[in-house]
Amino acid sequence: MAIEASRQDQYDLLIVGGGINGAGIARDASGRGLKVLLVEQDDLAGYTSSSSTKLIHGGLRYLEYYEFRLVREALQERERLVRIAPHIIWPLRFVLPHQKHLRPAWLLRLGLFLYDHIGGKRTLPGSHGVRFDRSALGNALKPALKRGFVYSDAWVQDSRLVVLNAMDAARRGAEIRTRTQLVRAERAADGHGWQATILDRASGESREVSARILVNAAGPWVSELLRQRLGLNKTQSVRLVKGSHIVVPRLYEGSHAYILQNPDKRIIFTIPYEDRFTLIGTTDIPYDKEPGKVTISGDEVSYLCAAVNDYFTAQIQPSDVVWSYAGVRPLFDDASENASAVTRDYVLDVDTGGSGAPLLSIFGGKITTFRRLAEHAMEKLQPFLSSAGSAWTGTGTLPGGDLGAGGFDAFLTSLRRKAPFLGDALSWRLARNYGSRAYDIVGDATTRADLGEDFGGDLTAREVDYLIAEEWARTAEDILWRRSRLGLHVPEEGQVRLERYVNERLEKQIQTPQAA
Repeated sequence: MAIEASRQDQYDLLIVGGGINGAGIARDASGRGLKVLLVEQDDLAGYTSSSSTKLIHGGLRYLEYYEFRLVREALQERERLVRIAPHIIWPLRFVLPHQKHLRPAWLLRLGLFLYDHIGGKRTLPGSHGVRFDRSALGNALKPALKRGFVYSDAWVQDSRLVVLNAMDAARRGAEIRTRTQLVRAERAADGHGWQATILDRASGESREVSARILVNAAGPWVSELLRQRLGLNKTQSVRLVKGSHIVVPRLYEGSHAYILQNPDKRIIFTIPYEDRFTLIGTTDIPYDKEPGKVTISGDEVSYLCAAVNDYFTAQIQPSDVVWSYAGVRPLFDDASENASAVTRDYVLDVDTGGSGAPLLSIFGGKITTFRRLAEHAMEKLQPFLSSAGSAWTGTGTLPGGDLGAGGFDAFLTSLRRKAPFLGDALSWRLARNYGSRAYDIVGDATTRADLGEDFGGDLTAREVDYLIAEEWARTAEDILWRRSRLGLHVPEEGQVRLERYVNERLEKQIQTPQAA
């Protein structure tokens, strides 16, 4: 038994970090036939990857910094991701009001022309000019704003994108361990591979594992992991930048977003959010503290409110904010003085330490390019993984994305026909969150009562059970703020009941272990 256990604890890749890059690499590698272990110290997408502006985009403003390669790659990835995850990623039109004193119209027109064409073939609509006095797109804007431009990008449910990559990795054989911390790791004495100690933070049990390759996808902790847990002194480093967002009651009608230029040359997005709200962000603030749970500052709230008030007839103030969130972006330190100008591109560093034990560290990156980053990572590691298969994720649909002919609209119609008791709001949310996996939640239910306890906001016990069993949800916070954004809809007493229900379900799992 000891020999068998030892073999079970040997992996091709040990990935540290359960954000979008770690989950993306786990999915890619396991699909190539490699044995993968991913450890995440908290919940999947617990930090940076759930704190984005929730866009799959090329990065229009990056053209000003001549990041043409990054924009091209991001636009190409936008097309791929809309195809492989059509349930959680969908097209979104953006309105860019023109302010004469900020950027000339010809420059915006040129930038949008490049944006339309630099990525190659596209399925999303191209850009065009708009006169606000002749379009409903100007209804919410101040009368002084006469014209602007409209272009396309896409919306993404960011934390769900991470979870779906982890689910697909697990389906292909990867071992995903949340609430599990890498305590230490060192190269094996014979120079072949890594020996590591991991700690299950819930049970307090530690475990020794070995891996041919160690992948440092720790995000904001990438440098800390190198120095403190691996004992290495690397010259590359991340530059931490805090980005914060606010959510206010809906500012305007319509499904379009706005991109607002500011005098400091930054841009702010306003995006329809969770039906009744508008999401506003983001800031770019240099950050030098511990990159854990971070919060928005009063100055950031005021900055975002002021940016919106420059453009919209409806004025907002800090007291209108119903929710806010902040995250720390681990950008590659390119020595830029301005935090907004720091590159959003990524750097992959492979260090063999003079032996056959590679360490891959990931610096920077953005959610849009995670899939290509994972492919690049596997290309870097290919010399050490001769048995690995070829690239495949560009066409591999993420769990729930197999919506069938007719896409999302046809799938939603089918779901409503088969389960009319769900109602319009719940059927739409289940389709958008889970795609074809919505049927796994509905199961044999024929009435709303069959879905079990209702916690408010259309969240039922049947959905909670699914999230615990299939998506590593372990707390009410995991469910309300990362697997969904139902924290904006479930009342406080429902959240209390939900926490109690989750704890009871997990306790029951411990008392009734699964058969081997």
